[in-house]
Amino acid sequence: MSATSVLARKWRPRNFAQLAGQEHVVQALTNALTQNRLHHAYLFTGTRGVGKTTIARIFAKSLNCESGITAEPCGTCSACTEIDSGRFVDLIELDAASNTQVDNMRELLEGALYAPTSGRFKVYIIDEVHMLSKSAFNAMLKTLEEPPAHVKFILATTDPQKIPVTVLSRCLQFNLKQMPPALIVSHLQYVLGQENIPFENGALNLVARAAAGSMRDALSLMDQAIAYSSGKVDEALVRTMLGAIDQGYLFDLLQLLRAGDGAGMLRIADDMAIRSIAFEAALQDMATLLHRIALAQTIPQAIPDDEPERARLMELAQQFTPEEIQLNYQIAIHGRNEIDLAPDEYAGFTMTLLRMLAFAPQGVAASAGQLAPKPAPAAAPKAAPAAVAKAAPAAVQHMVAEPAPAMQAATVQTVTGGTDLDWNTLLSQLNLQGMARELAKNSVLASFTEGRVVLSLAPQHKHLQSNKIAQEKLQAALSEYFVKPIKLAVELGAAKDVVTPAAVEQHEKQTRQQQAEEAIKQDAFVREAQAQLGAQLIEGSIRPV
Repeated sequence: MSATSVLARKWRPRNFAQLAGQEHVVQALTNALTQNRLHHAYLFTGTRGVGKTTIARIFAKSLNCESGITAEPCGTCSACTEIDSGRFVDLIELDAASNTQVDNMRELLEGALYAPTSGRFKVYIIDEVHMLSKSAFNAMLKTLEEPPAHVKFILATTDPQKIPVTVLSRCLQFNLKQMPPALIVSHLQYVLGQENIPFENGALNLVARAAAGSMRDALSLMDQAIAYSSGKVDEALVRTMLGAIDQGYLFDLLQLLRAGDGAGMLRIADDMAIRSIAFEAALQDMATLLHRIALAQTIPQAIPDDEPERARLMELAQQFTPEEIQLNYQIAIHGRNEIDLAPDEYAGFTMTLLRMLAFAPQGVAASAGQLAPKPAPAAAPKAAPAAVAKAAPAAVQHMVAEPAPAMQAATVQTVTGGTDLDWNTLLSQLNLQGMARELAKNSVLASFTEGRVVLSLAPQHKHLQSNKIAQEKLQAALSEYFVKPIKLAVELGAAKDVVTPAAVEQHEKQTRQQQAEEAIKQDAFVREAQAQLGAQLIEGSIRPV
């Protein structure tokens, strides 16, 4: 691929309509141009590759297009074509990172006093403006306070906190957002389609994640993938190409954390050091991964079916409780914030891993030499299910199987048949989380014979029947409870004369809500406020205590 066909250059937007994302900025600038309500200074902030300079150049075309000030520059007049090619004499671009001194700024501003040579406005685009020295900012400030009518300043920065407040207060500020992965994938699909290059969506997902919100980085990585491929951009190729960018080691770390293998976690940290992976960035990526796992636990549909790591995400979502994920997320965030205080980045990273191990649940064994193994509780038979602590609501009470009387543990282990066991009560005794708990809550006990539990799953939750991990976790919990191996079978179609624990729970919730609403409506103070003051109850604001 020649230099002139680099995707990031070839597919750089030439007008607002071609711009992917940043609709909030485009809308504001479009309105300003259409209504001719123009400010003299604009500040675009955002991370690299999100479109700051691109929008600045499109805006410069909109100001100087020969068809007039417009939100839709023609793209064909001399002003538009010269701006696109970087030859427009009245568009002055300055890289503040290499022109930080006051002399550079004074020379630039002296030229601002003169009228435009060929355009309608002189437009100054100053990139990475936060790099200017204090004296350079002071020199700019005077021009910003009393700008010539023919001058427009467009400042761009990745670090607006370093810009003096006196400068910020004289600019219209627009914060450009990072590109979401779905938008990057959509744009890559369009570009590759136009380039007639076949691809796999899994490969685009990997590139979008590695780009970390930067469309320019995504296009540059795609250039690399095209050069690396033999005609098709496929997932395996991109995974190999990304190498260190691939975050498989983070999944491995969490798997080892689940197993309590501290020694294995340190081996991965040592390998990261050899590969020169930045530990601070790794903690940021780990926090991102934990966030995606939390999404997989609570909103599984938020993880696309073509997500390359979907299987591993869902597996980890089953292995950790939501509380563990939240705790480890906080540990990763704090570890990243504190890494500068550590003796070195390696020490800060590994201490964060050891902190995760230290707060691991009781049942997770630590490797020798890392943490002292936590004593396992003495083997003892589980207590049998007690009677239902709270009766089912009257509306469904006749549909709930009568609870069996409390039994001794030995009796529980020798139950041989029937459905005398109360499933609602047993469920409250099992320590289930995530999809395993959803499976149990949306099922009823069809039969319970020696060593075999058969559940009848509500038809609307048939997708849980194919979740083998959830079934294995539920089967393990039952085996642990009855202190013997239990074989679990899940059939589709709940019996019509009983309700699932989830239905009972939902009915109780609705009943409590109705009781709370009725209590509020009948409250003497509320009724008096309605009668005397015209007060109104806000629908949806009442919650049961």
